[in-house]
Amino acid sequence: MRCEIQFEKLKNAVLLTEKVAGRRTTLPVLSCILIEIKKNNATIKSTNLDVGIEVSVPVKSDTDGVFAVPAHTLSSFLSQADGNEQIVRLESSSGNLNIQLSKSKGTIKTVPPEDFPAIPSVTDGKTSVFPSDILVKGFKSVWYSAAVSNVKPELSSIYVYNDANSIVFAATDSFRLGEKKVMLPKAAAFEDMLIPFKNAIEITRVLESIGPTVTVRSNKNLVSFEANDTRITSRIIDGVFPDYRQIIPKGCTTEAVILKQDLINTLKISSVFSDSFNQVHFVLDPKKKLFSTETKNNDVGENRSELDAALSGEPIEVNFNCKYISDSFQSIDADSLSLQFNGKNKPLVIRSVSGDQSFLYLVMPMNR
Repeated sequence: MRCEIQFEKLKNAVLLTEKVAGRRTTLPVLSCILIEIKKNNATIKSTNLDVGIEVSVPVKSDTDGVFAVPAHTLSSFLSQADGNEQIVRLESSSGNLNIQLSKSKGTIKTVPPEDFPAIPSVTDGKTSVFPSDILVKGFKSVWYSAAVSNVKPELSSIYVYNDANSIVFAATDSFRLGEKKVMLPKAAAFEDMLIPFKNAIEITRVLESIGPTVTVRSNKNLVSFEANDTRITSRIIDGVFPDYRQIIPKGCTTEAVILKQDLINTLKISSVFSDSFNQVHFVLDPKKKLFSTETKNNDVGENRSELDAALSGEPIEVNFNCKYISDSFQSIDADSLSLQFNGKNKPLVIRSVSGDQSFLYLVMPMNR
């Protein structure tokens, strides 16, 4: 089998699919990209069994064919090639893929393509068209709040659901929770779903690389995102996300309004002296106009910093995980934050002070 493909189109497709291919897998074919040539079209695929991606690229070919080639090897070769390349010539023969460029050529050993698993497609369920950027923003705003462990799959997922005229993205590891609301386009239909957060990271990378709009198809088992000859498909978790709305405080006993950058700088200093649990001690006394942070590590030393803030309510002293609070700053565009405390054993709620109230972050306190 011989074919010719435009260099940039092949390179972009390979770089996109290489991100999904499995690494350190016991099945060699999962670390490969599958290239199917049929009727002057190449479908370039990869999967790690949780998520699969397919990209279509036009080709000139004398015959149809299929081969599986190690993803990292192929992407590295194309990435280092001369940027002025126009055409790539591929020839598959005797268990090898021969690659011919204008100034370079290479031979890469292939893997039997028969072992490559089929990537399922969504043929039923709901279909809607969304702007890519609102999905990217939704996933990015909350995915760091999901649990890393898969012991409870629903906690290592992002919950996406409809709420009036919005799509809500929520994630929690039971110690903190992030919620982001984005406006739902008119006539859009969206199945409530639990997407593994690791899959959401791969989906977001693809959404950032394809067109301004994406078609979303979903049923109870799968969700796919399609645009510009690219489709990425993810499995959906069969589980129930915690009813988190009932633990969000309706008000607060103490509030601090503070510049985001001031808090970022202070927590960076605090983290130098924090212990192995990243613990930071907050002291607020509105009557004394006092807001300070304290950290201590027996092996390093200790630190105390004061911040300028507008304070109201009751005095409070409480401990939090420094990193958990810092993680939320990437999701808040405003210059000022509202920190709403609710007592020693109650969660802290972080919101933007500006008119954009679409993001909410909740952190549980630590016991000293």
